[in-house]
Amino acid sequence: MELETAKQQFIQLWGNFGSQWGINRSMAQVHALLLTSTKSLCTEDVMETLSISRGNANMNIRELMNWNLVYKETFPGDRREYFRAEKDVWEIAKRITKERKRREIEPLQQHLAELSVVDGPDSEEKEAFTGTISDLQRLVSRLDGLSDTLMKADEHVFFGKIVQFFK
Repeated sequence: MELETAKQQFIQLWGNFGSQWGINRSMAQVHALLLTSTKSLCTEDVMETLSISRGNANMNIRELMNWNLVYKETFPGDRREYFRAEKDVWEIAKRITKERKRREIEPLQQHLAELSVVDGPDSEEKEAFTGTISDLQRLVSRLDGLSDTLMKADEHVFFGKIVQFFK
């Protein structure tokens, strides 16, 4: 397979996986393009390569910057902004985990805490409901701990913790 064909297939693959992970397809494709590029790209390069609008390119680049997955660069004598992706895949995993934790795990923990306080007389139904919520809180707490371990640890320690988690 030729390099350009492989890059295009990776960009499509990353975009498809991104949409399955709850990230918009264009954002994942912009990330894949910058991830596989050996040089920083300007917005026009991104637009042309992915056949997307300026607004789409700008919005997704900014969001990737918010996730700390993409950095902005400028070059003397050139007024355009250029962008490059973090290349360390372990660092990428940690940053994505941190952002997903902020957007998903923390709000879920807050909602479960609110749902765990149920008024009214004790009943079998109330006990079953609060038991389910409590079980979910424990699971989410363990996942939260696992994500904390990922963000603090190096690759070998993390995978050791995953093995412990599933035992």
